[in-house]
Order: sequence, then C-alpha cells, then structure tokens
Amino acid sequence: MGIKAALPKVELYLYTAVLGVALTWAGSWIVEASSENVSRKVFKSHVKPGWHYFGRKMDVSDFEWVMWFTTFRNHILFALSGHVIFAKICSMASPKHIFWYCLILCKHRGLIYMMYGSLAVLLTMGWAFMSMVLAHCFILYSVALIKRKWICFVAGLTSLATFKMEPLVSWQAGFVTGSFDLQDILFYGGCGFSIMRCMSFALENCEKKDGNYTFLDLLKYNFYLPFFFFGPIMTFDRFHVQANNPNLTRKDREMWNITVHALVHLGAILVVDVFFHFLYILTIPSDMKLVKQLSDWSLAGLAYSNLVYDWVKAAVMFGVINTVSRLDHLDPPQPPKCITMLYVFAETHFDRGINDWLCKYVYDYIGQNHDGIFRELVATICTFAITTLWLGPCEIVYIWSFFNCFGLNFELWVAKLFSLPPFSTIEGAMSEATSRRIRGLFNAVNFWQIILYNVLSLNSLEFAKLVAKRLIVTGFPLSTLSVLLVTYCGVQLIKERERKLALLEDTVAEEPGKEKKE
Repeated sequence: MGIKAALPKVELYLYTAVLGVALTWAGSWIVEASSENVSRKVFKSHVKPGWHYFGRKMDVSDFEWVMWFTTFRNHILFALSGHVIFAKICSMASPKHIFWYCLILCKHRGLIYMMYGSLAVLLTMGWAFMSMVLAHCFILYSVALIKRKWICFVAGLTSLATFKMEPLVSWQAGFVTGSFDLQDILFYGGCGFSIMRCMSFALENCEKKDGNYTFLDLLKYNFYLPFFFFGPIMTFDRFHVQANNPNLTRKDREMWNITVHALVHLGAILVVDVFFHFLYILTIPSDMKLVKQLSDWSLAGLAYSNLVYDWVKAAVMFGVINTVSRLDHLDPPQPPKCITMLYVFAETHFDRGINDWLCKYVYDYIGQNHDGIFRELVATICTFAITTLWLGPCEIVYIWSFFNCFGLNFELWVAKLFSLPPFSTIEGAMSEATSRRIRGLFNAVNFWQIILYNVLSLNSLEFAKLVAKRLIVTGFPLSTLSVLLVTYCGVQLIKERERKLALLEDTVAEEPGKEKKE
C-alpha cells in the first residue's frame, strides 16, 4: 500500500492527545527522579553546580557536549572563526572586486583551506602527529595508484585498525608529546577520520578512467579544518567537485537559510542546557540501584530520551560544522534523521557522513538493489564489520553490531514474507487506511527494537538488559501493551507527516509540467 494513505482527522487528533499525555507523564517522573535523588553518591560526580539563581545543578556526564559548548567552546570558536575569515577572503572575487589577488584565491580556495587547516592541526597537535597523519596519507595514496579496490580496502582497513586496536594504537599515540585535555579525542578523531577520507580518495581514484588524482588533491581534501577532527565525512568525489568550483554565486535566500539554521542550532543548545538542569537523563542510568526503583514508564522514557539526546547532540555538533562549510560554498552531509522519526532499521544512523560512506562503498555496492536475501546478508555483515572496526572493537560494540545487523536483515525477511500470498492477497483486499494501521503495529514493535538495540551503545549493557526485561517480561502485558500503544500513536503521526511531504513533492513536481503546457 502507498505512503499516501490517509486516516481520519479525528483519529489523528486522538493519537496526538495520547502521545502528548504519555510523554508528559513519563517526563514528569524523570524530573521527579532527578530532583529527589540529586544528593545520591553517583550523582555527585556527574551533577555539578549550574544555575545558582534557580537552585539547579547541571548534568555534565557527556564529555563531548561539555567540551564543545562549555570547557573548550572558545578554543573551537576561535579555530572555526579563523577558517571563516580565510573563506571570506577567498569568496571576495566579484564584478565589483576584480583584481588578480582575489581571482587567484578564488581559483585555489581548496589550497587556501588546506594551508589554514594544516597550520591549525600543526599548532594544535605538533609535528609528530602531523608527520604520522601525512605518513598514512602517503601510504594510502601510493596504494590508490594501483587502482584495485580490494587492495585499497585491505590497506585502508589495516591502517584504520592501527588506530583502533592495541598495541599499535598506544605505540602511535606515544609519539604525540605534550598533554592537554583535548589531546586524546583530537588524536583519535583526527587519525580515524583521516583514514576514512584517504580510503574514499583511493576508491574514487580507482573509478577515475584517465590518469590519477594528485597527492595535493588528497591533502586538500583531508586537511579541510571543519571536517578534520570531528567529521562529518564528505566523500572525495563530492568534495573535489565542490571545492574546485570557481562559481561562488549563491542561490536566492541561501544566506538567509544558513542564518536560520545557525539560529536553530543556537536555540537547540539553549534548550539542551535547560533540560540538563532538570532532566538528569545521562546520570540516572549509571545508578542501577535507582534505575531499578523507577516505574516501567519512567524506564521506557529514560531509554527513549537518551537516544533523542544523542541525536540532538549529533545534529547540533554537525550542524555547527555544516554551517561553516556552507559558508565555504560546500554542500555537506545533512544531520542525522531524528530518532523519533525512525521506525525502520534501514534509515537508522547517528552520523550521516559515515552512513553515506558505508552505503556508497560497501552496503549499496554489495547489496545493489537490496532485493536478494543472501546478497543483503553479505552486504550488512560487511557493513557492520567495518562499523565495528570504526567504533573500536569491544564487547558492547560486538553486541550492538550483531543486533542491528540482525534487525536490518529481519526487516527484509518480513517484507519478503508478507509480499507473498496469502499475505499480499489479504492486504490487497484491505482499504489503504486499514493497511496503514496494521503496518503501524509492526512499525511500533520495530521502533522499540531500534531503541533497545541502540541504547546499548549509549549506556551500559546492564541498563539495556533491565529495560528489555521490564518492558517485555515483568511488565507484560500492561506495561508492554501500553508502551506499544503510545508508540503506535507516534508512528501514525510520523506516517502522516511523511504522507504530507510526499503530496507536497508531487505538487512541486507537477508545477513545471503545467507551466510547459500553458
């Protein structure tokens, strides 16, 4: 049945009311648990002084968020602001400012970005780190000249493994002298993303029919500062075309859209800051004694809110970087799709850059049209094997990869099964609205599979097991069915949004045709 199947408005209003009441109810319990247990021993190390005038403390459990928007905010803003100034100089060439200096910069802005990025990396991390990254770049560039994809993959994954597995990672880290709070995260982030970019360069060079890309092209790609340490990854083919595009004119209202997106990200930062003073959603899961005392609804809300926060963090952090890159006339990978809007594993990701990289070079390359069960199984296994290496092999990552790989394949198996008679015949005899309701029930179950499988990567295995046990075993049938009912309401509202977007796209697509007829 199509995505455009509609439901009665009264039914949608009911779904909205049920979802709103349920979220408010679960949220109030989390606020209560946060306020009443702030003096617990576990909380003292994770909850620090915040808004003194409101008497509220702040959850500081997430190092990345604190690093970006509190502790090292000024350092990061200083580095990105310097890049923006360089980018502004490079974009000054226009009919009103035609002089040779600006024209040269305009034609070679990729080189200017590389020079500023290299200098910033050098001053931040030192000669040893710079030499190490350049050595890996040169090795993978040499491999790229062979123009054999499997050799590029083997060399690239081997290089990546040296930064993800002991004892090689400690040996390489030992060359980087000095000590400051950001050193570890910049070291692992810079090296890991560099290897993935080098692999993209090598694989795209294999596709180049005439000659090879130069080593300078690789350096310009890798040392683009906004993407260097924290991503997102933009595949080489897209970056190379956009960074070498001499046309720096902007579309109508493009600067307005960039400004709006920047203000939205600023608003999101403020909202998260407010929530961290009232909802200690990151600290509570670390206190298992307290977690066991929570109601089933509180536990479900806690698991869901942890994933929503992780999406917000990724969206804001990548959004800040993307704003800078859009000022450079690039079209970077978009922030990840909101976890609330996900009810299928095929669309689940928290880093669209890595997701695009994996889809292009592994998942879509092996899986092709994703119709064959065996080919899809091989594609997902290879994809999650590389993802496991990227995240760093350990027990929790193995478990996370296994369940998400299973979920992705299980979706295909179920879709294949229900496309066969008698299921397809039965669905064909239904109205589109009835079909949408039944599919919504399956999607609600799938939604909680996504929640349970991915909460593993954010919290402890013990917490994930407790949530699963309470919602599936000890909470059955009341808690299980009530949570699924609320989730079903949410899924139907998501489907309604998708229906309206599909209709809007059709309307936009029909307009050019009408103009031609006239």
